Amino acid sequence: MVTSLAVGYAMAGALDIPAMIGMMIGGMMGLMSAFAVAENTWQRLTRAILWMPFPYAAVLWLAAELHDDRRLEIGLMVGALALTFFLARFGQMYLLTGMMLFNGLMVGMMANIPAGMSGKALLVALVSAAAVLGTRLLLCYPMPREDLLRTQRAFVVEARRVADAAVEALDPDADQERAVRRMTRALRRLNVTTVTIDGRLAQPEVAADPDMAELLHRHLFDAELALRGIGRAVQDLTGLAVDPQLREALVVGLVVARDTPLGSAQGLRPAAEIIRRQADAALNGPDAASRRAEAVEPAYRVAQLLDSLAGSLSHWLALGWSSPQSPAKVPFQPTVALERDRPAGSAAATRRVLAAGTETSWRRAVPFVRAPLHAGVAAAIVCPITDAIDPQRFYWGLVGVMITLFGTNTTHERLRKFGHRMTGTVIGAVIGIALLHLVGHGHVYVMLTIIVAGITLGAWGMQRAYALWVVGLVVALVQLYGLTTPDASMDHLLGERLLDNGLGILIATLCAAVIFPLSGRRITREAERGYVSAVDDLVSQLALRWEDPDAPVRLRGAARALDSALFQVVSLVRPLVRMPLGVRGRDADNRTALLTTATGHARALAAAADIDIDLAPRQAERFTRITTVLTGSLRALDHALATGEPEESWQRVGPLVRELKAELDTAPSGPRAERIRTALRELAALDDSLAGYAERCGLTVRSASPQGIVSSPMERRTQALVAEWGTRRAPRNAAAFERSAPGRSAFECSATVTATAGPGTGTASPERALPVPPATSATPSGGVAVAVTVTVAGSIRCDRHPAGCAGWITVINGRGKRVAAGSVQSGRYRVDGLRPGPHTLIVSASTHAPHAELLSVPSAGGTGRIGHDMWL
Repeated sequence: MVTSLAVGYAMAGALDIPAMIGMMIGGMMGLMSAFAVAENTWQRLTRAILWMPFPYAAVLWLAAELHDDRRLEIGLMVGALALTFFLARFGQMYLLTGMMLFNGLMVGMMANIPAGMSGKALLVALVSAAAVLGTRLLLCYPMPREDLLRTQRAFVVEARRVADAAVEALDPDADQERAVRRMTRALRRLNVTTVTIDGRLAQPEVAADPDMAELLHRHLFDAELALRGIGRAVQDLTGLAVDPQLREALVVGLVVARDTPLGSAQGLRPAAEIIRRQADAALNGPDAASRRAEAVEPAYRVAQLLDSLAGSLSHWLALGWSSPQSPAKVPFQPTVALERDRPAGSAAATRRVLAAGTETSWRRAVPFVRAPLHAGVAAAIVCPITDAIDPQRFYWGLVGVMITLFGTNTTHERLRKFGHRMTGTVIGAVIGIALLHLVGHGHVYVMLTIIVAGITLGAWGMQRAYALWVVGLVVALVQLYGLTTPDASMDHLLGERLLDNGLGILIATLCAAVIFPLSGRRITREAERGYVSAVDDLVSQLALRWEDPDAPVRLRGAARALDSALFQVVSLVRPLVRMPLGVRGRDADNRTALLTTATGHARALAAAADIDIDLAPRQAERFTRITTVLTGSLRALDHALATGEPEESWQRVGPLVRELKAELDTAPSGPRAERIRTALRELAALDDSLAGYAERCGLTVRSASPQGIVSSPMERRTQALVAEWGTRRAPRNAAAFERSAPGRSAFECSATVTATAGPGTGTASPERALPVPPATSATPSGGVAVAVTVTVAGSIRCDRHPAGCAGWITVINGRGKRVAAGSVQSGRYRVDGLRPGPHTLIVSASTHAPHAELLSVPSAGGTGRIGHDMWL
């Protein structure tokens, strides 16, 4: 902004044009460069910034030519705003073009630039854009390695904030409730920062070193997990009587963690040892049986987590410092997607809902014309109203329309933005007028300093609250208005701006609610379906990880995707106004709390289960049953969220996990055995949280019967029937596979029989991988119901990726409904729970066009295997 304003002022003097026009043209180059151009290579940065002057100057000339035709001028503004939203669907450069067209028309109408000055205006814009480009390349040159180091420092800042909150929470004289709230906020900010960092490790233009990239993600994940564990342990300690010496040791250890320099993360280990020794002393002391001994276990946990944090943090920082200097070799790999450099919110769920309802006939055009129609209709309504209020400043209403529809997807988000806009305008007006009176009208350089400072502080605050940006913007605009508006008229001018902006926001919100509307409830359910799908992917990868230790799965990446899915849910269920406890409408909060708890267990599960194990056949069969039952429950929950009709039940796998854990408890102890027990414990806790969520979604929750436990004659008859089926031989190659496109394809199919007790039993019998029997149904007297499901696994490759492609696979049944989905990791995938009938398998990848093939699942017969790869 400083560069663009200074160059615009200098060019105005050199070309003999009014200084205000030169600064408006140059300032627009700086403002749009800061807010609309975010590229990570100098070539792309140069292309975007140097392109801005051309559409901008072209419409300046057009606005001058049409200045005498008021209706045409307003109509052109309405069309330009609608065009901007239409171009936004085609990429960053198209969006930038649309924004520059709209801004050029607005500035041309505001400043009344004559047509003969258009050439000079283009020259001012070009020189200003070149100066802005030079400033960015000089001060902010794209350097991926330095970006990585900067993100590491950001993580350490948040880690120190967590440690500082923990130190305060351990102070016996502190307000414990306030300390716990501060700890909760620190952990939330840590998670937001970590997810953002993980997304910023996804620069698509940068070549990747896969091994180093995976290590970066793993150590970042483990460091956050350790810090979250420390925060929870300290929260537990706030409610216990802690031995004074143990409390002092904990405080010392956390102060060391807070103040340790970046390069000395291993220095946390001595602090952990101090805590461990003091915990031993407290446990073996004379008052070990008292209530103070309860604090020993959380203290041991803090010491263990400090050790884990020391290892993860030191390795993560070392990887950043040792990363290659060459930008083409910096190890970035995608894990989660960001929106405007923040964790993704409601946009992804909105796009999925919109796409699902616009797949046929003329409705295919709806995703392209929906936002332009909202903008165009709202602008056509707003412009006559605001033009009647003040013809010179009718564009303030258009600004309200534009800011409302950009970056919002639901009515709640738009109304929340309305509140932020109104509040920020009022506060900014008060501060701006006070500064204007303090400085006066004759100190131009001081006023320019306030303008730049206001925009800078507003841009900093935008990441935290939209109202902070509005405050900074209005403070800057008041100084600009002060150059031409008497003090006595300032209140009226700002009140008019507030009214016009508010009208634009409310009318745009109304238009979005009635033109091709999308239900907020439906979008929320789609976000929750995305969360369930992420859990399904985590469970599938866990099953593959323990089934095939060499499989290229990324459990921590799957858990991080769960974090991203949770952010999308939370962004949609936030109420417009927080109501007190005890009133109606708190169910969304309770559901979100259950998903937050489930996410915490998923993180711990991913970290603990990422080991090579070799289970005995019986134990492997039990674990397969656990994951199969859990996957089936997730599919039932997904169906309930999609249709609103909970037809099936949630089968708790807790009894199955406890049975498997009891077998493994007899094995020799050791680090690997302890991690397996931790993984099973977290898997059971994950199931418990999701079962509570499923119950709130209307599903009936039942417990799956453990292997070998028969509690009723019906279950004994069911097991006998299943055993009889297991002795039959099934014909091979029963799964028929048809190809819809040329190429080589292979799908490895294994059928699974789920034998379920008839009505009235309330439990399911054990499930085994067996040949598929003839269809059997339940009888009114309590017979056996057999549901055939098929697990499809295969590989996907292409000439460009001989090691395997990465992407997603979606399975659609004969009725066009999505029945399964999964990720493709290094060319391998697996989807479970397919029922008999025709299906379509769709492969999607960022580097390939979508590819679909047909798969027919038989209703009878045995398992089938077809042995050649799919090539895209």
